[in-house]
Amino acid sequence: MQMNEVKDELLSSDIRQLGRLLGDAIRSQLGDAAFDGIENVRQLAIRFRRDHDETARAQLSDALESMSQEETTQLIRAFSYFSLLANIAEDQHHIRRTRAHLIAGSPPRQGSLRHAVGNVFDAGQADALETFFEDAFVSPVFTAHPTEVQRKSIQNCQLAIARLLNERDRVQMTPEEAEQNEEALGRGIVTLWQTRLLRTTKLSVMDEVENGLSFYDHTILRELPQLYSSLETMLAQRDARWEDTELPNFMKVGSWIGGDRDGNPFVTADILRSTLQQQASKVFGFYLEELRKLASQLSLAQKLNGCSDDLRALAERSADASPHHADEPYRRALHGVVARAEAARFVLCGKGKQADGVTPYASAAELLADLDVVHHSLAGNGLRALARGRLRQLRRAVKVFGFSLAPLDLRQNSDVHERVVGELFAGVQPGLVYLELDEEARIALLLKELSSPRLLMSPFAQYSEETTGELAIFRGVRDAHLKYGRESVPNCIISKAASVSDLLEVALLLKEAGLLRQDSLEVDVNIIPLFETIDDLRAGPAIMARAFGLPFYSGLLASRGRQQEVMLGYSDSNKDGGFLTSGWELYKAEIELVNVFREHQVKLRLFHGRGGSVGRGGGPSYEAILAQPAGAVQGQIRLTEQGEVITAKYANPEVGRRNLEVLVAATIQSTLLPQAQLQPKASAGAGHLAAMEELSGTALNAYRELVYGTEGFEQYFWESTVIAEIAALNIGSRPASRKKSTSIEDLRAIPWVLSWAQCRLMLPGWFGFGSAVQAYVKAHPDTGAELLRGMYQDWPFFTSLLSNMDMVLAKSDIAIAGKYAELVKDEALRTAIFTRIRAEYAATLDALKLITGQEELQQANPLLQRSIRHRFPYIDPLNHVQVELLKRFREGKQDAAARTGIHLSINGIAAGLRNSG
Repeated sequence: MQMNEVKDELLSSDIRQLGRLLGDAIRSQLGDAAFDGIENVRQLAIRFRRDHDETARAQLSDALESMSQEETTQLIRAFSYFSLLANIAEDQHHIRRTRAHLIAGSPPRQGSLRHAVGNVFDAGQADALETFFEDAFVSPVFTAHPTEVQRKSIQNCQLAIARLLNERDRVQMTPEEAEQNEEALGRGIVTLWQTRLLRTTKLSVMDEVENGLSFYDHTILRELPQLYSSLETMLAQRDARWEDTELPNFMKVGSWIGGDRDGNPFVTADILRSTLQQQASKVFGFYLEELRKLASQLSLAQKLNGCSDDLRALAERSADASPHHADEPYRRALHGVVARAEAARFVLCGKGKQADGVTPYASAAELLADLDVVHHSLAGNGLRALARGRLRQLRRAVKVFGFSLAPLDLRQNSDVHERVVGELFAGVQPGLVYLELDEEARIALLLKELSSPRLLMSPFAQYSEETTGELAIFRGVRDAHLKYGRESVPNCIISKAASVSDLLEVALLLKEAGLLRQDSLEVDVNIIPLFETIDDLRAGPAIMARAFGLPFYSGLLASRGRQQEVMLGYSDSNKDGGFLTSGWELYKAEIELVNVFREHQVKLRLFHGRGGSVGRGGGPSYEAILAQPAGAVQGQIRLTEQGEVITAKYANPEVGRRNLEVLVAATIQSTLLPQAQLQPKASAGAGHLAAMEELSGTALNAYRELVYGTEGFEQYFWESTVIAEIAALNIGSRPASRKKSTSIEDLRAIPWVLSWAQCRLMLPGWFGFGSAVQAYVKAHPDTGAELLRGMYQDWPFFTSLLSNMDMVLAKSDIAIAGKYAELVKDEALRTAIFTRIRAEYAATLDALKLITGQEELQQANPLLQRSIRHRFPYIDPLNHVQVELLKRFREGKQDAAARTGIHLSINGIAAGLRNSG
């Protein structure tokens, strides 16, 4: 047996065991007949998928069509739960293999911190590390997902099962312990089976906040401080200069949940306040738990080991009067710290109590100062090992999380800001219609008002509900800054930013709330444009150049350290222009932004609005960061983590730690390693850029002609996918569309991508590429194919682009997509459009193989090939069932059971594909 087969056998063994235990649960709950029916479908699906057995396909269709609604629902549940269990097994296998490499002393793996630091030292860039960390900023940002399909209760069940698998890997068990572990696994799977996959009510924003905070419990609060410690230790091992050095806070996990108002009317000022209070409550709960454990551990007697004068003074200020602690200064000191932290929690969160005579901490800096006293006393009295334990992690946690846990971003659409500003102007200048002014007139009016000390808002005026709500949000930010510190809400993001006036409108609203002071040109919040569409990406660099040229805006930047953040939207640019053009226009926009910022001597921080699926900018983060153009990272990067991707990346602590590491490692390498390693070779660079421009133009035309230029395409989309059913599913707090219409322009990018994923077509992740390559090779018959192969070999951007498309195509299935096409009632429309899609799919496969030299999809990624081999025989039946249920539902059989079955199938397919929305 080959080594890879041995590795795979461990995973296969886990999957077989989990599948057997699931089968036992089904048999015990539903009976032998139900189990046999599900098992028959499983065997037929495996034969069809792995052996291409057409007889099995026919038998599979017959079996599914003959099932009752109840039998169909149980079948969907069975295969959905199996996908969840397969996910757990795969995650555990990744952890197992990582540990095996570390134990064996293998060379550091790509994407690890040890690999990145080693590369930097080997490249002679060690001296640059200190400067790098002083200015570095890496931040994944959690966002609520309109198509997040998994309940938190299901995630908890999965985590319990994962812990049992992990225990079995790490502990050498006696036969009795192994038996107990398997029994516990069985109980966990029965609990999972008996836990509802679907929500019975629609999520509220605060439900989404609670779900997002759960990942702090599992992963972020403990793993992020540990990452800092590991990196500090790693650097000290490589260079003695780093001994006892504590790194700056270069990494934080941010959030949009509770602050993102774009298209979500349920995010209000009250929600903002409640979100910040929940976040503070979460972090204080963690601090108090750790402080009490630390006090229990530091039972050091003063007569056995001395302490510093500062520590002794801290102990004296404590109200701990226990005679048992009289000679235990560390315990007494920490007792006082606990009392002050409890008082601060009471003041900020309304939880717990404030003891008489106890002064609450006014800031996280005060809490950290007391912990530093404990640290220095231990280190100064020969107890450095104790200082580097729990105390070290807690001090880092306080530095990183403060009293607000996570920086919360605001986001709103520029159209809303425009209307609010227009109403404010109308209140003081009757007859002025701001919305009718051209861009130059708007800029002039806004700059004039921004230089004035007066406020436009009057407490005596009556404003629209929209304007009242927006003004309340900005006042809520001011209150949050006073209560939790400026780091609590540091950013204001402008969706659909398309002009300089969009930036100035937000500046004006900040001034109205007291967050911008016109006399000193100080602003307390970063104003961040989000360029989303293809046109906006192309215009973005010129917009920023114009803004930088305004003395007012330049003055604001001075108060922010001459740093400007720009957000780039992957999802909407993809829906607007297709996969290839979106990627290329984003890349070009970054190059132009780098040049503009360099010319104006402004430091650039890019915020990448990437989704989970490739159709929304997803794909491996490590490769994506390394594929950025020269100067686009500069030690700083933010990127969104959304919905089911957050679950996949951060629900398991070890997997979460690995994903945090990957972001830091890629940022280090992209910033400090010679840029020649990351760009097209100089001799071929111009040819590569020209080729991409030509490919993009053809792909854009092909995509837009299909999606926006084909009569009846909107009807085809709504009838051949589950978009209507997704819109009705209780999977998020915001609507699927920005407006009440079926227009593709109004549809949010996330449900757009999820719908195509559900029918296994994945169109947003590849359409147009085949036509582009065909046209390019035809136009350059002698050199075209060879040049494209060279681009794939030499240019990380193009390599990453094709790698992601390869993954999408591997998860696609044109035969299954054809079954969904049959749902389109108009036969002529169905035939015309699906024929075009199928032809483009075939052309794209041929183009990918031509350029990469692969004979089959994912040939270079055996991990994903293995995953597909294990899980797709269990996803395919869900697609067949979903088509059958959609037929019945749309023919009028719209009872609750049918609706539940469809929604369960959406859940199961999404779980199986993992990054689908």
